[in-house]
Amino acid sequence: METPRVLVAADKFKGSLTAVQVAERVMAGLRRVVPGVRVETLPVADGGDGTVAAAVAAGFERREARVTGPLGDPVTAAYALRGSTAVVEMAEASGLQHLPDGVFAPLTATTYGSGELLLAALEAGATTIVFGVGGSATTDGGAGMLAALGARFLDADGKPVGPGGGPLAELAEADLSGLDPRLADIDLVLASDVDNPLTGPKGAPEVYGRQKGASEEDIAVLDAALAHYASILGPDTAALPGAGAAGGIGYGALVALGARFRPGIEVMLDVLGFAPALARATLVITGEGSLDEQTLHGKAPAGVAAAARAAGIEVVAVCGRLALPPEALEKAGIRRAYALAELEPDPAVSMAQAGPLLERAAESIARDFLAG
Repeated sequence: METPRVLVAADKFKGSLTAVQVAERVMAGLRRVVPGVRVETLPVADGGDGTVAAAVAAGFERREARVTGPLGDPVTAAYALRGSTAVVEMAEASGLQHLPDGVFAPLTATTYGSGELLLAALEAGATTIVFGVGGSATTDGGAGMLAALGARFLDADGKPVGPGGGPLAELAEADLSGLDPRLADIDLVLASDVDNPLTGPKGAPEVYGRQKGASEEDIAVLDAALAHYASILGPDTAALPGAGAAGGIGYGALVALGARFRPGIEVMLDVLGFAPALARATLVITGEGSLDEQTLHGKAPAGVAAAARAAGIEVVAVCGRLALPPEALEKAGIRRAYALAELEPDPAVSMAQAGPLLERAAESIARDFLAG
């Protein structure tokens, strides 16, 4: 019998394990049952937090830069570089992880540091930049990012408007003539797992504002301010898929930087070398912390499963929590899902013990799909 060849291509279990740790634990569990199994690990991400880590695990070089955090304080942010291709994750500079516990700034949090991180990639010689957007603390339409890249946003008195989405209500003039000229010569790929427009019922403030601390009043203020901002920069672009990604930073990249939008998992699978790894596999194991309805809309496991199914390779999934019925899994191309909640029903204990539980789940996969 041919030795099974398993590809572990899973995302992080948010709050418990990184994608790299998930792969390590799954491999350990598989080998406990089938010692000779050949396992290749390819941690994946969909453009949100963890995207740089996935690129580094795939052989990119980790680089760091000191940039402006969402509240205006300096933070250290990482990006990944291989040859002339950079992977930049906006959450590294402008993400929720940079906010102190319980502290939000929905009206004034800025993406300025994300622009500085793009500049760092330009300085390093990148000509292709995969810009992963998600996990943001911001709703400023990318105005901060563009300001860091040389744009000017002025009020009626000719003074710069303040940071964040709220002050964009006072915008009178947007001057993009000072944007770094190198931006015209790069391929900027906007990688996101969401396709929301900038404003409206499915827009950035309404759909994502609350998780960034916005009240109902704040959401109304932000939606109106972003609509005003878009009326000056380009209202047609505001309705494009991805414009509302990461508090509207997608809009800024699309309207002013010539970015092209692609689903994050598709971009990352290309960048990480998924196709050749898939060709070597007889079984794929994917997963993330929660397999739920959101998974089916552009999250990493759905992208992995779709690509594997197209290649005729069986897919199983691991997760902390399973909230999809078998028919939804099957439709997504996932033969079976193994949830840690089945081994430990207490969510707090399951998260704290995610590593050992994941190894046990992988042992079950080995017995069900590899042994004998």
